[in-house]
Amino acid sequence: MAKIINFKSFQEFLKSGTAGGVILILCVVISLIIANTTFSGAFNNFLEMKVGYHSETLHLEYPIIIWINDGLMAIFFLLVGLEIKRELVEGELASIKKATLPVFAALGGVIAPALIYTFFNKNSEFAGGWGIPMATDIAFALAIITLLGNKVPSSLKIFLAALAIVDDLMAILVIAIFYSTSLQYQYLLYAGLLFALLLIFNKLGVKKIIFYLIPGIFMWYFIHHSGIHATIAGVLTAFTLPTTPDATESPLEKLEHLLVKPVNFLIMPIFALANTNIKYEDGMLEGLFTPLGLGIALGLFLGKPVGITAFSWLAVKLRISNRPHGASWKHILGVGMLGGIGFTMSIFIAILSFANATHVLAEAKFSILAGSVLSGIAGSVLLLLTNKKAKKAL
Repeated sequence: MAKIINFKSFQEFLKSGTAGGVILILCVVISLIIANTTFSGAFNNFLEMKVGYHSETLHLEYPIIIWINDGLMAIFFLLVGLEIKRELVEGELASIKKATLPVFAALGGVIAPALIYTFFNKNSEFAGGWGIPMATDIAFALAIITLLGNKVPSSLKIFLAALAIVDDLMAILVIAIFYSTSLQYQYLLYAGLLFALLLIFNKLGVKKIIFYLIPGIFMWYFIHHSGIHATIAGVLTAFTLPTTPDATESPLEKLEHLLVKPVNFLIMPIFALANTNIKYEDGMLEGLFTPLGLGIALGLFLGKPVGITAFSWLAVKLRISNRPHGASWKHILGVGMLGGIGFTMSIFIAILSFANATHVLAEAKFSILAGSVLSGIAGSVLLLLTNKKAKKAL
């Protein structure tokens, strides 16, 4: 009975995500149009407008774009974290061999793109941007695979979600270690204590969701001020909520149900609208064929699928992991291609890498967009073709 309820819950998640994915893509198109028209100035001014509260002891006044990327995205990561934990406890990732596969895949998806970028840019002024093609944009990757509906195994969608979360957590660690100018260890300590408190609540059997969300909000505040990307607070909070393997609706499942539609129909479209406003500038197209452009675009388009597939294959062959149920190696390769949708996190790392070089940053952004679009198209086509061949074989 529990499996039936959970499967229906996951179906609802995907169904909502399909419609939300359509809205998401529409917002991407609208944002690109705005960025390349006379409305771009007003739109950017709006995104940079500061809102919130600021005092000597409390700093919560930020530009709207920061509230979107660090605030709303933390809620998105909270939802994905809830889904991953539920699958770890009672679903597709419940066995060790299945749960370890996304970790190995993400590791390959981080190493290979960084090596490709370094090959093109070693000892150059752009060498510090090796982290740019490492990250998968979990929002866009999941939106695309969700739009494919029943043409891909549901286990593959869970695998991509787990892979993307581990991938982004690795990217966050890279940012914290290699790209953060200074870490505030005092705030990290506060966040760690709150995370420990939430784990204690879980052990004590506390069921009320509010006792997890309020400390989670404070943990977000401390992580944000620590110098680490604040969205990790959503994942950490999600992993502390209690769930059960039986038919009883757990606090985790209640919160998941509450968040699905707001995230898919409101948070993600807003995010896409705010972050896709890339203005085309002279030299961007030519920049794709420079060492910087090739390192980024090929890192995403080739490095991601090669790394993800190779490390997945190795983990399975060594009998450390199992493939997702119903998924072939072509499916894994298709997911690897979708992993090449770097976009937001890649742009974020590019900003950290080339903050003082506007023309270089514009070239990097365009290369990220090109590599991400190619990856999304190639991954979707491969998954669709794999599905058609599988049907013919039946």
